[in-house]
This record gives sequence, structure tokens and C-alpha cells, in this order.
Amino acid sequence: MSYENHSSDSSSASPFDRFDRFGFSHLLASTVVLVAATILLGVAAKATGSGLACDANWPLCDGGVLNLFPANFPSFFEWIHRVVAMVAGFFIIGTALAAWRTKAVDRSITYAVTLGLVLTPVQVTLGRETVLSYEMPILSLHFWTAVVIFALFVVSAILVWAHRLTTTHVTLALGVGAIAVPLHVVLSPLFIDSYTPVVQTAQYAAVLALLSAVSLAAIVGRRRYDSPLLSSLVAATPVLAVAVLFLGRRAVMQFAPALDALYALTALVLFATLLAGTVLSRRVVPAAGEALAP
Repeated sequence: MSYENHSSDSSSASPFDRFDRFGFSHLLASTVVLVAATILLGVAAKATGSGLACDANWPLCDGGVLNLFPANFPSFFEWIHRVVAMVAGFFIIGTALAAWRTKAVDRSITYAVTLGLVLTPVQVTLGRETVLSYEMPILSLHFWTAVVIFALFVVSAILVWAHRLTTTHVTLALGVGAIAVPLHVVLSPLFIDSYTPVVQTAQYAAVLALLSAVSLAAIVGRRRYDSPLLSSLVAATPVLAVAVLFLGRRAVMQFAPALDALYALTALVLFATLLAGTVLSRRVVPAAGEALAP
């Protein structure tokens, strides 16, 4: 975990000063899970058309006391998405506050989660507009803002846990990424005629797994290996992963053969890079003193 060295009188320490490593790291991990759940529920809500449920009301719904609750299943789906998003929002706020008030947390992590906090009200506003306007530019901004928030907290979590992550974790992450790429392509309309809500949600689950895996490989791989070739490979994977995600979304929306081909080619390059990185990570000697986490 990335921490700064501080000395303070324990008698004057605030509750946040006593917020130990176990507490913050697990709070951060919980926030990542909740943000991921919010994204996947949002994808599912859009795919099922539930985003326009609740009689297009926001933040209210279409039934129960004061129209707070859902009146049917589509509304329930949208309502659950909003509830999980609200809980995730509270966790984001709590994580940012804990980062600022916990002296042991590295400032780079604090700034990352704070940026995630700043983007959260923007994301909430965009979520409101998806219900009231439901225009494609707003839907796209809503999705990409969620991805940025997710990435910020994933990177922060990796930095917090980096001291415990070894070369084995790097190899495993590269392997997971190598599996996630073809899964993302196979679940796309290039291979699936019926692009159902279940298929869409599964495809985006593969995306989140891919983004997490390449982030871990890039951050921890740089620390655990001295190999310039391996460092270059793992550094390229996050950029390629974002390109695959972007092109995959465009291919779904536009159904252009040239765009489909570019998406498939980029996915192939990413897959080859991850596969090469997986093999190389098992052969390259770890950096001195870095074979095991300190």
C-alpha cells in the first residue's frame, strides 16, 4: 500500500487518523464493487428499456408512497439501479473523506478518489438527463463518465494493495485479460445475432474485468519487473483496452463493416499483446527484491 510516513501523538489522533490500513483498503475495494455493480445495472436497464420506466420520473418513480417506489418490473429494474447508484455515491464520498483524513494514504490515491468524487455529481446529472431526455450523446457521456470513475477507483485500489501483489498476480491479470478480450468480441453483434440484455450485460462485465486486469498488470508489472519489453507490453494494454471498448460500442451503434473490422483488428492486437505478456511474465526474472511483496 502506498503510504506516507507520518508521526503523531496517538493521544490527539482523530478517528480518521486511527483508520487503519485494513479499513481504508477494504472500503476502497467495496467502492469499486459498488461502482461496477452500478455500471452493469445501468447497462441492463438501458438494454431492457427500463431506463424509460418510472414514467420517466427522476428521482421519483411511478408507484407507492409519494411515487417513491416502482409500480412494475421494468420500473423496479430502474429503481434498483438508482438505489445501488445512491449507495455507491455514499461510498465514494466516504472513501474520499477517509483518504483526506487518513494521513497514511498516499496523496496520489487521495487525488484520484477525489476526482472520482468530483465526477459523481456530474454523473448523477447525466443520469437524470438519460431519463428526461434519453438522447444518444447524453447516454454516451453517462457511460464514459461511469467508466472514468470506475477506472479511478480501480487504479486507487491497485495502488493501495500494490505492496501485496506479486509477479504471480501480474501473470494472472494478463491471463484474465487475454480471456476477457475474445469473450467481449464473441458476445458482440459480430457473432451474436440476438444481442439480448443478458448478452449485453455479460459483455460489459467482461469489459470491467479487462480494464481491471490491464490496470493491475500495468501498475504492478512496472514495479515487479525490470524487463523493458514486458514493461512496454503491459503499458500498452490499458490504451488498447479502451480502444477496444470504444470501437466495440461504435460498432454496435453504427453497424458499419469498416468499423467492425477495425474493432476486430484492435481486439486481436490486444489479445496478442496480453498473450505475449502472459508468456513473457513467466520467463522474465523479477526485479531484485521484488519477487515477493514486501
